[in-house]
Amino acid sequence: MSAVLTHPTSTILDLPESRFPLRLGVENKRIRDLFHNATRQQWDPATDIDWAAVQPEQYSEEQRRAARMYWSRRAWGEYGAISESPALQIRFCQEKCVPDMALFFTIRSQEESRHAEVCYRMAEALGGYFEEPAAAVFQGSVATHGIRKMALDPTISLEGTIAALVCAAEEIAFDVFRHLIEITVNPVARQVSKMILRDEVRHCAFGWAFLEQRMPQLTPQEREGVRQAVITMIEKVELNGYHSSWLAPDSPSSRAETEVDRITWEAGLGATTEELEMPIFLKSIAVMRQRMKDAWDIDIPKFTHYKFSQPF
Repeated sequence: MSAVLTHPTSTILDLPESRFPLRLGVENKRIRDLFHNATRQQWDPATDIDWAAVQPEQYSEEQRRAARMYWSRRAWGEYGAISESPALQIRFCQEKCVPDMALFFTIRSQEESRHAEVCYRMAEALGGYFEEPAAAVFQGSVATHGIRKMALDPTISLEGTIAALVCAAEEIAFDVFRHLIEITVNPVARQVSKMILRDEVRHCAFGWAFLEQRMPQLTPQEREGVRQAVITMIEKVELNGYHSSWLAPDSPSSRAETEVDRITWEAGLGATTEELEMPIFLKSIAVMRQRMKDAWDIDIPKFTHYKFSQPF
């Protein structure tokens, strides 16, 4: 079963569209500044990465195969964002959100496309991209986090969707990327992670800037909807192994994927291990919980998972 958050029976596409009056002035300066910054920091996966420095001949066949699978898995996750971005664009327009949001997400779509391509190219440089997981059962952990459906579901607030996607999931991913840069030895694998992280900084900042403007306007019931969306993202997606294979339900396929990560990490080609990532993950959850409490007065409960001996 895929890690999908909701299955709406109707979508915002079924609602009438009303575009005018069309506002294009600056209404959220922080987000507009992120848009301008993003336009200045475009990069090309084909030419801005020193692909010749990968030097795959330095690694064993086992290491190359593991790294190919790892980078292919990264590409699958980045590719999923290509569909979520336009879905959110539709939602922004349908709800007549401040124009800064739609402008920023035009660039965000390009950035997610770059991330998918650069991960694909890394797998290719190591010997070839894998088009799907080795075991079909693992697709349920890496296939989708359900944001596209959330974005088009009128029963789930836009604030809840952004809080779940950005202020929860992408903040965790950001912390892991930063960790990967610190431990990755191969210069190309490290450069790829650095380039992706440079974009992710803006993605995270967008979510907090949007919600800083919107949360004071929400009713108690709407704020509870935001809280529940965040909880669902952590419980059903992150703790299902969407970003980290060691969090996936225990099975031969998930253990195989975790071993792929270990071999890739040992080779210095870009992955990490459960032992190294677990404290990063726990700190991400703790920081997110405290930030949401301080900024929005929302209490995110502790979570449980078979990998942890006590709630965290």
